[in-house]
Amino acid sequence: MKNLIIVESPAKGRTISNFLGKEYKVVASKGHIRDLPKSNFGITIDDAGLFVPKYSIPRDASATVKELKRLAKEAETIYIATDEDREGEAIGYHIAMAIGKDPETLPRIVFHEITKGAIQHALENPRKLDMDNINAQQTRRLLDRIVGYKLSPLLASKIQKGLSAGRVQSSTLKIVIDREREIKAFKPVEYWSIDALFRKTIESSIYEYGGKKIEKLSIQNEAMATEIVLAAKSEDFIVASIDKSKRKTRPSPPFMTSTLQQSASTQLGFSPKKTMMVAQKLYEGVKTAEGTMGVITYMRTDSLNLAKEALFGARDHIKTQYGDKYLPQKPRNYVTKAKAAQEAHEAIRPTLIEFTPKIAADYLATDELKLYRLIYNRFLACQMVDAEFESQTILFKSDTTTFKASGRKLLFDGFYRVTGYNEKDKLLPDLKQGIAILLDEIRSEQHFTEPPPRYNEASLIKKLESLGIGRPSTYAPTVTILQTRKYIELEKKRIHPTEIAFTVIELLETHFSEIVDSSFTSSMEETLDEVGEGQKDWQEVLSDFYAPFMEKIDAGKKNIKSLKVAIPTGENCPDCGSELLLRKGRYGEFIACSNFPKCKYTKNVNGEEPEKPEETDEICEKCGSPMVIKNSKRGKFLACSAYPKCKNAKSLTPAKEITVPCPECGGKIQEREGRRGKFFGCVNYPKCKFIANFEPVDKKCPECDYMMGKKTLRGKEVYECFKCKHKEDVQ
Repeated sequence: MKNLIIVESPAKGRTISNFLGKEYKVVASKGHIRDLPKSNFGITIDDAGLFVPKYSIPRDASATVKELKRLAKEAETIYIATDEDREGEAIGYHIAMAIGKDPETLPRIVFHEITKGAIQHALENPRKLDMDNINAQQTRRLLDRIVGYKLSPLLASKIQKGLSAGRVQSSTLKIVIDREREIKAFKPVEYWSIDALFRKTIESSIYEYGGKKIEKLSIQNEAMATEIVLAAKSEDFIVASIDKSKRKTRPSPPFMTSTLQQSASTQLGFSPKKTMMVAQKLYEGVKTAEGTMGVITYMRTDSLNLAKEALFGARDHIKTQYGDKYLPQKPRNYVTKAKAAQEAHEAIRPTLIEFTPKIAADYLATDELKLYRLIYNRFLACQMVDAEFESQTILFKSDTTTFKASGRKLLFDGFYRVTGYNEKDKLLPDLKQGIAILLDEIRSEQHFTEPPPRYNEASLIKKLESLGIGRPSTYAPTVTILQTRKYIELEKKRIHPTEIAFTVIELLETHFSEIVDSSFTSSMEETLDEVGEGQKDWQEVLSDFYAPFMEKIDAGKKNIKSLKVAIPTGENCPDCGSELLLRKGRYGEFIACSNFPKCKYTKNVNGEEPEKPEETDEICEKCGSPMVIKNSKRGKFLACSAYPKCKNAKSLTPAKEITVPCPECGGKIQEREGRRGKFFGCVNYPKCKFIANFEPVDKKCPECDYMMGKKTLRGKEVYECFKCKHKEDVQ
């Protein structure tokens, strides 16, 4: 093997392998292989005041790192081919560090699409890893760790266990809370609409009365509405003016991350998370008539740039398929309004204009096809001519009152030829100015103004983008983490904040205002961009934030009063006589002794005391105490009666062994039950760390000769390799 190419994703690696010869070996890091540890803060400040991150290799990445080191020793040249964004740049840096190479000596190749031409061009034009962008990502990672690991424990101690705070997460939650406050404070205002029907077919609305233009809220009560209706009924109307004009509608620009997530939400019903998962598959590689390849460009982008080759390809396709009248004289160029957009990137577009949605239907899964069609049609339409309409306006006037009728007719469909146009023409009859016209019907209707709508996922992302909060890679994860933390709930696709979210935001507003301030969060994003451009020192950015923030944390520990729910019940504890309190925990309300932790008496809100553990004859092999049967959300299990001094616990039923030996050490493999459900692990743990979340089988992978397992994927049984992720159908 002469050359080693390291990517993040196995799917991406398999696609790239299809384009290269035997002199290249493509392997995947499977994402980050070095990160700050989960078990501790992971950042130290040295004598010079510099922030030193203590990166470690997670347990589940150790086998990957071991394999990368082995391959790196055999390779003549090692290429870093991670995604071209800050996160990808940082992954490349950590790969180099993990395999013991100088990051600044390894060639770095980048591409916006995974096609044969793009890969070959990248290999011919390697560059170095961008240390400025790596430092920008590292600054973001350390800032988020400082906020998360210092502020979250404070929230847990002052409000409720299990709470968390984050730099982008908390400012996003503040936006949701502010909208909910607007809704609660909203007071409806009464207004009336007045519509009229002329010649039994021409619908119109009030336009002027008494020489004054009528706006939406001009008619504020029934008396005013009645006055106008009576006046109109008693007067004669004429056709005062007829106006016809031609108007053009421009196509929308191609997609970037935020607009793709918004359109997929409103048109396809996809969540932002689902949109990005499906887009990732389309980018990394799917089956086509030309073999496996990426069919869209990189999907995490805030740029609207389009490659010249793509523009000319689109123009040729439009001319061939639709004719010259649909083709503008020159290509359309679009400029993003997003703050600090990375204009070196491209918008999201198809990689092959010949791979039409009609052809793609034979190769893509249902959701993949839906999203691909959305991307393809948007890109093609953005290079087509405007749609043209004829707008019609007629004013019907009496001595005191004027009504307005509007019509619209599509003259030329333009880009709608691709995207579709579902509205019906609303045509007005041919009338002559100055003629008398009969008022057939007039009606008034009462309305009340409505509060601003709650955000849905699409509108929240649009708001984040407009405020400059976060970047393309953070939109979907931010919404997801707010749901995971139980700060928000989705009801009929609308975002509702939970009660605990109000408490958290109120505390942060009072004591950590900058964390929830959208302008501060946005300016921090701009600061990170400046680090990425080499204009600011990343250590200085961290230092400027850390010192005042930690002062507030220390002050908060002393001065912030506990906001925990602790309501006296009027009862006394049966164990120690102290007062019983109603408290709120992670799993809801419960009653506990006020003398905690000395007295640990608790009971359910309905008055039932927790079931006492059932004693057994089994002895704990760690401390010799009796084992007891306890209940958990996953059912009953054996636990040591000396808990919490001894935390030994195990399943009531013996682990089921399977006949296939461990591929790492040859030991036995057992089926076990964990926090996330059933899994398979080697009995020699922790010496052997083999683990699988689907059942191993006696079958070797044809690509890497490692063990395969059997799983159900999209309703079909497949074999999948535990190492390289190669899949094949179960015959």
